[in-house]
Amino acid sequence: MKKVLITGATGFVGYHLINKALAAGLEVYAAVRPDTDRTHLKEFDIQYTHLDYSSVDSLKRELEEKQYQYIIHAAGITKAKTKEAYNKVNAEYSRNLALAANTAAINLEKFVFVSSLAALGPLTDLTAEIQDDTPGRPVTNYGASKLLAEQYLAEISGLPLIVIRPTAVYGPREKDLFILFNSINKGLEPHIGSFTQQLSFVYVTDLATVIVKALFSSLVSRQFNVSDGHVYNRYALADGLKKALHKKTLKFHLPVPVVGAMAALMDIFYAKSRNTPALNKEKMAELTAINWACNIGHVKADLGYDPEFDLEKGLNETVSWYKSNNWL
Repeated sequence: MKKVLITGATGFVGYHLINKALAAGLEVYAAVRPDTDRTHLKEFDIQYTHLDYSSVDSLKRELEEKQYQYIIHAAGITKAKTKEAYNKVNAEYSRNLALAANTAAINLEKFVFVSSLAALGPLTDLTAEIQDDTPGRPVTNYGASKLLAEQYLAEISGLPLIVIRPTAVYGPREKDLFILFNSINKGLEPHIGSFTQQLSFVYVTDLATVIVKALFSSLVSRQFNVSDGHVYNRYALADGLKKALHKKTLKFHLPVPVVGAMAALMDIFYAKSRNTPALNKEKMAELTAINWACNIGHVKADLGYDPEFDLEKGLNETVSWYKSNNWL
């Protein structure tokens, strides 16, 4: 049985990656931090390991000891106070793991890096879609750190690399979009501004499926954007939630300058806190972008990606999970 190392295993996407990797017949090693709660992973027959991402030598020893054939690098941070913090974890640590994997005495067949559509950034007009080879113009430090990671990994000669760039991911266990779920459930439907937007989404199990498919592909040195293949208007998410929750809401539009001021205040309020607010100036840049539509023609043709969930079906599944687990 071949072995796969999954980093970020205790996270939202990591849970679903473990499930799909096991279903594919792989022996799963989950990289976790010693202090991280992994109660929700007890249902899986997997092994655990701890990684020191700051040391290439330490990582190399770990890889050689376990002899992994596959690596899915999904670890990273989506919230940080500084550009340097994002770059250290998302870019430098990714490079260290890839360097270790490429120089270790192992038979590495594939290194899949889970990046983000944020690495390319949104488009500034509504007439096009983000392509796999669209030049990166990220609008956040998070997106810039993911783009930097991609650039670092691309420079490592011989690395059997595939980059997966998911758009906004949702599904069971997701916590950021859950804020909107909770708001809709309470009858409140806030929107930032009233300008036209084109958005894209991907259900987490579809994402996990295509990432595991990438492990077994003969392709290397490729990047793929991933969504459910549809383009949605700015109201589609809220409308889908209202339908799934059987709720009527009070819809209201907050002026962009007002929300921007709120975001700036949140940055000030959290300046000395270890936590990062859900709304800040960085997040505003993504939330107010007009076009996150992306083309998935290549990932469908080259990796056999066939998304099972559109937004309506995915939201129904997600709401059902939230309710059965007492989140709603």
